[in-house]
Amino acid sequence: MDVSSSVSTHAAHDSHPHDEHDHHELSFLRKYVFSTDHKVIGLQYLISGLIFLFFGFLLMMLMRWQLAFPGTRLPVIGTLIENVLGQGAMNNGVMTPEFYNSLGAMHGTIMIFLGIVPVAFAAFGNFVVPLQIGAPDMTFPKINMASYQAFFAGGIVMLVSFFVPGGAAKGGWTSYTPLSDIADKGPTYHVIFNGQTLWLIAFIMLITSSLLGAVNFIATIIQLRAKGMTWMRLPFFVWAQFVTAFLLLLAFPPLESAIVMQLMDRVAGTSFFLPSGLIVNGAAVSISGGGSPLLWQHLFWFLGHPEVYVLILPGMGIVAEILANNTRKPLWGYKSLVFAALVLGFLSFIVWAHHMWLTGMGTVVSAFFQTTTMIISIPSVIILSAFFISLWGGSIRFTVPMLFATAFLPMFGIGGLTGIPLAFNSADLYLHDTYYVIAHFHYIVAPGTIFAVFAGVYYWFPKATGRKMSDFWGHVHFWPSLVCMNCIFLPMFLQGMLGMHRRWYDGGQGWTLASEKVWGVSGFHWNLPISIAAWVMGVAQIPFIINFFWSIWRGEKVNDNPWEATTLEWTAPSPPPHGNFLEAPVVYRGPYEYSLPGRDKDYTMQTEPIKEGERVLHEPTMSLGH
Repeated sequence: MDVSSSVSTHAAHDSHPHDEHDHHELSFLRKYVFSTDHKVIGLQYLISGLIFLFFGFLLMMLMRWQLAFPGTRLPVIGTLIENVLGQGAMNNGVMTPEFYNSLGAMHGTIMIFLGIVPVAFAAFGNFVVPLQIGAPDMTFPKINMASYQAFFAGGIVMLVSFFVPGGAAKGGWTSYTPLSDIADKGPTYHVIFNGQTLWLIAFIMLITSSLLGAVNFIATIIQLRAKGMTWMRLPFFVWAQFVTAFLLLLAFPPLESAIVMQLMDRVAGTSFFLPSGLIVNGAAVSISGGGSPLLWQHLFWFLGHPEVYVLILPGMGIVAEILANNTRKPLWGYKSLVFAALVLGFLSFIVWAHHMWLTGMGTVVSAFFQTTTMIISIPSVIILSAFFISLWGGSIRFTVPMLFATAFLPMFGIGGLTGIPLAFNSADLYLHDTYYVIAHFHYIVAPGTIFAVFAGVYYWFPKATGRKMSDFWGHVHFWPSLVCMNCIFLPMFLQGMLGMHRRWYDGGQGWTLASEKVWGVSGFHWNLPISIAAWVMGVAQIPFIINFFWSIWRGEKVNDNPWEATTLEWTAPSPPPHGNFLEAPVVYRGPYEYSLPGRDKDYTMQTEPIKEGERVLHEPTMSLGH
């Protein structure tokens, strides 16, 4: 079926809300497990992604014990892990170096590819985008279902890898070759059921999921916008998702091909990434020869840098919606925000080699990537500046979503500014692979994207359930999280500038660099306050978990537009029914028409017709065409 027939089918579905699909009750499996409804799929992604996020966070908390108290028995949990995973993970309750490496690799993989991307892009995109553009569903509902199923299968395979002989992958979340080609191989390992190979198989499923989702998002935003929803009337969140979908569609295929090649190196005797003369355990690797480890790095980082914007753009979109709603004024510089997001997406494809300064690239190539890396900061600064200016003169309501959204701004700013030294190969020679890099990256995705995710959960929860999450427990969740985030990552900048390496299993206690002091504390001893902050932050997520599930059934009931917002999703019932809208919406105005003069209320919905003589925000045209 082509797109046009899909559109006409949905149109017919809208005009006849009581068609044959509404006359029979779907089974539980069909309604909640194998659903083709974009809203259910969005909630599936959300709950699965939040669970994976928390699991990935638990792995980090285990690592923090080893860094704070290296070689010390882990109380209670150490014995439990040893009983479940064997002595390869814990030996008499003490973490083994191999298990520490597995935790590092799986923490990064799970948090990014099983946590943040599914929640920020797939969950909010699936639930919110069709509602914001006035569509009854996604363009390809069955492909949408297949996308979630591929993601879920990949997550299961990733978790199963913890229980195979030798444990989960140990080659880092970047799976650098040749280490990842030769790890977990030999007579004691199964050719398929070993950590590194399962990691690759799971990744193929996750990439397939993202590609299916990206195609669906692009087609939906182009084809299924409501009458009058012109491009410059789209909420900025939709633009962010649109650019993100293109990043996934164009950047993931090179990595998927690289993963297939690495898989062939491991199971089929090929040598795509194995260089000539490779010696392992004193013996030459017989199949080694002709391969290039640098080829893997190029293919990985060609995805890896756009992936940063896959993480952050949906977060920026969420923050934009919440800032406009809670300042009660139009988002400042809407068009500049849109074009900045488009430029950001384009430039993200030509900066990847700044992750590879230590590979010995020539000065001309190095100069090119340094220049593009500096240029890509400009659209990011435009977006962040527009957000800050949007606060100016606003009648700000500090709701729980707004707390997380405003905290996002300085946290992302710190992450962006601290990345500037890493853009120069001369500075990066010292800072590369130190705790400075961890602090920089995590300021972007932890108090950055994850705060935006929490803001989005609190903001759109009433639309999904018809109930509101508790404000009190929202504050209990927010303030410790904000304080602990900074207590965790700010000291890591100091550790990094001391030269502490990011992968030291013993926390750096035996290394001269780590014994140097800053602010009266050695680099190694900073690990203790950092770890305490990490554990406290773990506890601080418990109120959110309780609040989330309690509010689904017991939260305060609210009307269809509790935040008094302007965009289309708030014209639909809460929760939205099959087909989303009781009647097909028609759009007459831009997405952020707050505090218009001469109005008896400070918000004007997109579906409210233009009055004669009224000034229209954002665009000069009043055309109802696409």
